[in-house]
Amino acid sequence: MNINLAISKSGHDKDNIYVIIKEEADMYYLADGKYKLLEKPKKKNKKHIQIIKKLPKEVTEVFTGKDNFRNEEIKRAIKLYCKLGGR
Repeated sequence: MNINLAISKSGHDKDNIYVIIKEEADMYYLADGKYKLLEKPKKKNKKHIQIIKKLPKEVTEVFTGKDNFRNEEIKRAIKLYCKLGGR
């Protein structure tokens, strides 16, 4: 499974980090595991986010070997990314 993190570049959630759950033509569905859950992801225009291209190995290992992931894993991955020098 390919995991992507993204940073919001506009709106009231500017500079928040999310995991991309689903992609459509011009929209992404994002979750942070705390306020925006997998069950009700945030819908955001593609031009309003920046995808984080280089993720540390430790962050991608949070999701390895799983087809479905949970809100707790999303929170853990975002927190780990920030701790390792992300935002």
